[in-house]
Amino acid sequence: MNDEKVKGRVQSKEERVKNFNEVELGYNDEEALKEANRCLQCPNPRCVQGCPVNIAIPEFIKGIRDGDLKRAYEVISRSSSLPAVCGRVCPQEKQCEKMCIKGFKGDAISIGSLERYVADQAIKNEYSATTNVEKNGKKVAVVGSGPAGLTCAGDLAKNGYEVTIFEVLHKAGGVLTYGIPEFRLPKSIVQKEVDSLKKLGVEIKTDVPVGNAITINELEEEYDAVFIGSGAGLPKFMGIPGEDANGVFSANEILTRINLMGAYKSDSKTPIKKVKRAYIIGGGNVAMDAVRCLKRLGIETHLMYRRSEEELPARKMEVEHAKEEGIIFDLLQTPTKIITNENNDVVGMEVVNMILGEPGQDGRRSVTEDSNSKHNIDCEMVVMALGTSPNHEALKESSIELTERGLIKVEEEKTKTSHDKVFAGGDAVTGAATVILAMEAGKKAAKEIMEKLS
Repeated sequence: MNDEKVKGRVQSKEERVKNFNEVELGYNDEEALKEANRCLQCPNPRCVQGCPVNIAIPEFIKGIRDGDLKRAYEVISRSSSLPAVCGRVCPQEKQCEKMCIKGFKGDAISIGSLERYVADQAIKNEYSATTNVEKNGKKVAVVGSGPAGLTCAGDLAKNGYEVTIFEVLHKAGGVLTYGIPEFRLPKSIVQKEVDSLKKLGVEIKTDVPVGNAITINELEEEYDAVFIGSGAGLPKFMGIPGEDANGVFSANEILTRINLMGAYKSDSKTPIKKVKRAYIIGGGNVAMDAVRCLKRLGIETHLMYRRSEEELPARKMEVEHAKEEGIIFDLLQTPTKIITNENNDVVGMEVVNMILGEPGQDGRRSVTEDSNSKHNIDCEMVVMALGTSPNHEALKESSIELTERGLIKVEEEKTKTSHDKVFAGGDAVTGAATVILAMEAGKKAAKEIMEKLS
């Protein structure tokens, strides 16, 4: 048995920095079969335990080995409503692949790449994993069409519930549409996943700001249950002098303008100014997405992070891609002031070096400023990628309880809120997290809603 995984094809670094086409090209038939044949088909698969939505991983991989891709897709679809998305953006290396037995003496099975392969083949061949479901007469409203909302809606629809999703933006998909760049997750793939839910009978109403156009209280009157999966889209800033300057952005704005509004296109109505040098502040996946987007616009891009590369929270694969693409990493540094000119335009930053300390209770090493290291750097754009928090506009006029952290409060180990008919999950409950954890919350909520309404 080969201890090395089959490496998938990628777009060359020279070409991809000039376009927004997908970087990872995925397995072809031969590569997928070769990788699937590495699977040990464990009788007690640890990988399934590592998957937040408990996909029967050995079973779908066996479908690949047997040449029955339709069966493989049906297996995945029992647990996941968004396999083509998960295969691309889920941090498998920290979840299912981390638990893989093969990984103890070699490379873990590339579960994510195989899931993507199956999902892409299903889209290409128009497989359908569901049959006509008899409606049970119960109606559920879902607020938000991100991964939590789509998953909850999909599971409910598969069980006969009439589901209506309310989305504030003009396109469905939530963070999958506005937050993740085309080169990591093509929007055509997101649309295909959304279309598959529509085929199940899910109705999606866009341009509906819940909290203003319709309230949670009104949804409670019209529907048998309500699920809130409104995400966490409110950006955080550092609170340093100069953050109100022209040329300071949140990563949310940059990514939304590029992903949802096509700011990278020559005929864009919301173009991003092509400055000489930009700094992205942060070290997570959102920071990596933003810095790689700006690089593709022809901007000299730097990623500034206050810890070392070892502590970068972004996926290792994304860090490697960023390095290949020429992103400059300015580590163990943080800005203390944005420097502006008389027109309040960004012209630089005051920066201080950081010193790493011992790991804290969360395992992350502490950092302190080296007060003697302050220095100035030149730049024309600063992008803050420091995380996000929920924007509870949807909760206006409702009495749904929040936690001390400002998150929607749910019962312990549950998704039920302080309102008897209202459930919530995903980033609105946990704070900013991963796509797959939001999906896990959506599945959990669907199960609780079905238990209540049955």
